[in-house]
Amino acid sequence: MESFLAWWQTLPYRIDPTIVQLGTFQIKYYGLMYIIAFSLTFYLLNLRIKNKEFDIKKEILENYFFMIIIFVLIGGRLGYVLFYNMEYYIHNPLEIFLPFKFNNGFEFTGIAGMSYHGAVIAAFIGTYYFSKKNKLEFLKFTDFIVTAAPLGYTFGRIGNFLNGELYGRVTESDIGMYFPLAGDEMLRHPSQLYEAVFEGVFIFLILWNIRKYKFRNGFFISAYFILYGIVRFVIEYFREPDDQLGFVLLNLSMGQVLCFVMIISGLILFISCGKKEVG
Repeated sequence: MESFLAWWQTLPYRIDPTIVQLGTFQIKYYGLMYIIAFSLTFYLLNLRIKNKEFDIKKEILENYFFMIIIFVLIGGRLGYVLFYNMEYYIHNPLEIFLPFKFNNGFEFTGIAGMSYHGAVIAAFIGTYYFSKKNKLEFLKFTDFIVTAAPLGYTFGRIGNFLNGELYGRVTESDIGMYFPLAGDEMLRHPSQLYEAVFEGVFIFLILWNIRKYKFRNGFFISAYFILYGIVRFVIEYFREPDDQLGFVLLNLSMGQVLCFVMIISGLILFISCGKKEVG
């Protein structure tokens, strides 16, 4: 048991997040996780189409994914800039979308910093635009997409874990791990894995397993907002707040504030959405 604990607690030290490195240029597993996430989500939604659970052509779904990937990446990036590090990027605007640092010379860093909530806002806007353009019923189409999306999100958190970032708060529990980027040699909650399991797999299993039941349009997207908001709000108590922000309101992190807004939005959407059933 002691040998397993030693292996578990020091696991982050044995993970190399880089797949390929040429000088300062790096390709990391984090990017690979995004590819897996979008591919898996597309596969699951295409499976629903093949099983005639939703009436849409595969070509339309392909066009949607091509567009929404761009929306998610831009939204996630802008969300991080606006919600988590505005002061820094006001003084370093070129680094918002360019994968380089210019403060001390020229250094390739990749795009560092993505916001889940920014990505969700952008995805919601992008889906609305796509629905109107392709004459799809917005809430019905959004319900279709969201049944598979949480499982894809799981891999984003696995990517965070492989990067050793977004680690948890200090703990005395044996479940804790030593994260090199923390720089303090203290056991910390592997909060990225908590999020992967509960924000991803747990919510996916709920929505996926009830997908064939009849609900009014907007039920699934509102349920997702509420479920994710609650689960993430709780897990934030195990996650270390961002250094540059700390706690932003009382003892709440920025993630918790945004999740509270997400829960309220989900409740409003649930109350106000139409009464048409899912087809």
